Amino acid sequence: MPHGTILLIDDEAMLRQAVARTLELEGYTVVQAPDAHRGLQALREQADSIGVVLSDVKLPDGRGLDLLPRYKALAPLAEVILMTAYGTIPDSVRAMKEGAFDYLTKGDSDDQLLVVVERAMDRFRLQQRVAQLERKVDTQYSFESMVGHSPALEKAKATARQVAPTDATVLLEGPTGAGKELFAQAIHYGSERRRKPFVAVNCSAFPRELMESELFGYKKGAFTGAQADKKGLFEEAHGGTLFLDEIGELEPGVQAKLLRVLEAQEFTKVGDTRPTRANVRIIAATNRNLRQEADQGHFRADLYYRLSVVVVPVPALSARRADVAPLTAHFLQHFAVKLRQRPLTVTPDALRILEHYPWPGNVRELKNVLERASILTPVDQPLTVEGLPHELQLFALVGSPASSAQDERSLRSAEKQHIQRILLECGGNKTEAARVLGIAITTLYRKIQEYGL
Repeated sequence: MPHGTILLIDDEAMLRQAVARTLELEGYTVVQAPDAHRGLQALREQADSIGVVLSDVKLPDGRGLDLLPRYKALAPLAEVILMTAYGTIPDSVRAMKEGAFDYLTKGDSDDQLLVVVERAMDRFRLQQRVAQLERKVDTQYSFESMVGHSPALEKAKATARQVAPTDATVLLEGPTGAGKELFAQAIHYGSERRRKPFVAVNCSAFPRELMESELFGYKKGAFTGAQADKKGLFEEAHGGTLFLDEIGELEPGVQAKLLRVLEAQEFTKVGDTRPTRANVRIIAATNRNLRQEADQGHFRADLYYRLSVVVVPVPALSARRADVAPLTAHFLQHFAVKLRQRPLTVTPDALRILEHYPWPGNVRELKNVLERASILTPVDQPLTVEGLPHELQLFALVGSPASSAQDERSLRSAEKQHIQRILLECGGNKTEAARVLGIAITTLYRKIQEYGL
């Protein structure tokens, strides 16, 4: 049986009650109003629940056609059906142009009324679901969804949040695995382009000779195998955002075409002679020092300056150690849902190792370690140091704060820990360790004795 709430506005009491009774018998909840004033008041109070407004065209205090924009302003998702005793084609055309769902003549059969109302309610429910999904996506990719509140992360978020509403080109700088794409998504969904596509491409994932056609598309017959026209990623991202990850990998010819897009907002497809307009925002990312690359002639300086209108430095995980604990809890909860089990707990010793490990692979490496732990650790046991990967266990022996009472910032402490780490990696083979360290075997023996290793 249909369900939903309908606002019925009509000054003819008998007709209003008869229509309301027909709708209620079909399972709808009907809110009645005898005039525009009380109809607007009811819509204002119940805007979230009313799915269809069924309004007479001629009311004592207004005309339905003039009231239509006010109905839509109060309840943007609700569908409006106008009713009149004397329908005219011009009025019906105007009503549809201004956003009415349909325009009915009073006296039509109840069956026709119910069909139109059911279609309008179906569209309202669809728009509700779309709005819910959009809110979910906006929340999922918002700056607030980023886990952690370390000073380094908050500084990067503040810059990105400030530039997001603009159309400015953004360059995200940071090591691999630090979360640059997450920043790009948050910038996109924090902009006016949020309802348009977000298209991401890793510039190192394509052979250099294919990158141009992937970005800009090509015309049929442009080269052997081009059997039909193909849209490029710029066209796919029309109206939205194109995220170019690892942009330092672009070869010079593609760099020149990208510069043209940024300067003239147009590009030319491979094999085409006419330019195509490009309404796309560019967000680029790199793990290189692009300024240095430009100074050395390895990257176009003019393109660098175009890309770096706003530079957002995305910090490495080692620069935001305070975020490791909340990230650990977040990932363990995520994998618990995925694996349909209770979230894994972590012993204090294991958490201390996680917080102080240098994480060369950044957040991506931490996530992988915790996924492995969630799979391999028995569900009734916590994650211990012994449950961590070998490299973290090795760090626990020679690199963690608990392993030495000395000030870890001192040169002596750093040398001791480095020698001990190399000895462990070489399985105690002092000759091999001396070779790796680049010192004489006698020097190594002296250091072993000096540090009591």
